[in-house]
Amino acid sequence: MKVTLKDIAQKAGVSLSTVSRVLNYDTTLSVSDSTRQRIFEVAEELNYTKTKRVSQTPETYKIAVVQWYSINKELDDLYFMTIRMEIEKRSQELHIQTIPVFQNQVSEISKDVDGIIAVGKYSEAQVDELSAISDNLVFVDWSEMHRGFDSVMTEFKPAVLKVVDYLLSKSQNLGIIYGSEYTTDGKLKIPDPRFKAFKSIMTERELFDPRFAYEGNYTNQSGYDAMKKAIKDLGDDLPHAFFVSNDPMAIGALKALGEENIAIPDRVSLFSFNDTSVAKYVYPELSAVHVATDQMGISAVELMKSRLENGREAPLKVTVGTKLVIRKSTR
Repeated sequence: MKVTLKDIAQKAGVSLSTVSRVLNYDTTLSVSDSTRQRIFEVAEELNYTKTKRVSQTPETYKIAVVQWYSINKELDDLYFMTIRMEIEKRSQELHIQTIPVFQNQVSEISKDVDGIIAVGKYSEAQVDELSAISDNLVFVDWSEMHRGFDSVMTEFKPAVLKVVDYLLSKSQNLGIIYGSEYTTDGKLKIPDPRFKAFKSIMTERELFDPRFAYEGNYTNQSGYDAMKKAIKDLGDDLPHAFFVSNDPMAIGALKALGEENIAIPDRVSLFSFNDTSVAKYVYPELSAVHVATDQMGISAVELMKSRLENGREAPLKVTVGTKLVIRKSTR
């Protein structure tokens, strides 16, 4: 059965208009972070197609689940929140106790945890801090294989190649709004692997135009600002399609195009990456690369379980595939 905004509103205990405005990143809405988090978590939860019944077997292990974002930042980009929720869900199914920890709370992690699953991006100093607490480390969306730790990653270049082929089959030219950010301690700048793949693919085809590349920081506001700048800078040369590195930036870009009365997808198509639940709740619905965040979370827990139960020392890396989901933001 299709999940509606009314379903989310009823389960979250808020009004239908509040759900609509939160899922559309309406910055004029005054609502608490806890309410926003509840709405987003219910939206994610109602997407689950299967729920396993959990027995009353006592929990056998205790692991910390470290989220590199703050709670406010996590609500701005549901990608990492959905991974965390799947880690907690799969751990519950396996009777593993999880302790949620945000990056600014790492020093409070007890030494008696059996392992740590770290979600997000980490500097060398932050990895040192985590490894001093436990040798059983699994990173999600980040690789520390060279230091002997397990990792769960998403494929990027194959996915970006599919997007480029799809958009160029329908559009005359192609732009990109991409992101960059720093680890939370400010010690490491993290380039966008989607932009790296996009630039490589387009350059090989002699189609890359730096005028059509705009940088943001993965937030809704930066996507809005980047598209506004592109519209102002390029005028009639504005590309007929944009690939955007995550859903919040794509939603911001949608808003900017709408304010300028630029038809989507007739004049400009948008293709996002991650395909979190909000991609389906905006208008027009976003075409997106669907990242299997459920499988990423499950894989992280399975890797941790194999370390704890089997004493495995050799590091493993799991790469989770993606698929294109075509919706109304593309022609």
